[in-house]
Amino acid sequence: MDLASYISGFVDGEACFCVSFQPSRRHRFGWEVRPSFSVSQNEDRAELLYIIQETWRCGFIRPDRSDNTLKFEVRSLNDLIERVLPHFRDHPLVSGKQTDVKRFTEICELIQRGEHLERVGFEKIVNIATAMNPSGTRKYSGSDILNSLRTGERIVYAASNRGRT
Repeated sequence: MDLASYISGFVDGEACFCVSFQPSRRHRFGWEVRPSFSVSQNEDRAELLYIIQETWRCGFIRPDRSDNTLKFEVRSLNDLIERVLPHFRDHPLVSGKQTDVKRFTEICELIQRGEHLERVGFEKIVNIATAMNPSGTRKYSGSDILNSLRTGERIVYAASNRGRT
C-alpha cells in the first residue's frame, strides 16, 4: 500500500485547510491571521490520525467536542510549510479541494515572507482566504475584515506570536 497516497485520499474527504481571522488589539491591523490544517476521525478509528502525526512528525491530536471526534491539527507555520504542504505537492488531492491547497500554500508563503505585516499583503491574504472552502461558514466576512482594518501601530508575527514593534 502507498501510505502517502492513502493519506491524500483520506484528507481529500475528511480534512480542512483553514485560514481564520481573529480580532486582536495586539496585531497591527486589528486582526490575527491563523493558518491551520486539520483532519477528524471518530475515536474508534483514530489510528490514521496517529499515523499521519508520526509520518509528518508534527501537529497534535485533541478531542473535538463539536462533533465528538478526535482531530489532528497543525498550526505551526514552519510545520505547515516544511512538513504538510510538501506532502500535497508530491501527492496532490484529486478533488476541487486541491484548489484550496494551492491557495493555502500561497497564504502560508505570504506569511512566511512577512507580507501579512504590510497592508497590501494582509488584504491579499484576506481575499485569498475568503475564496477558500466555499461551502464552509466564516465568523467574519472578508468585507467585514477589510472594512475594519486599523492603520497599524504594532506588528506581531502571527505564526509564532513573537512581536516586532
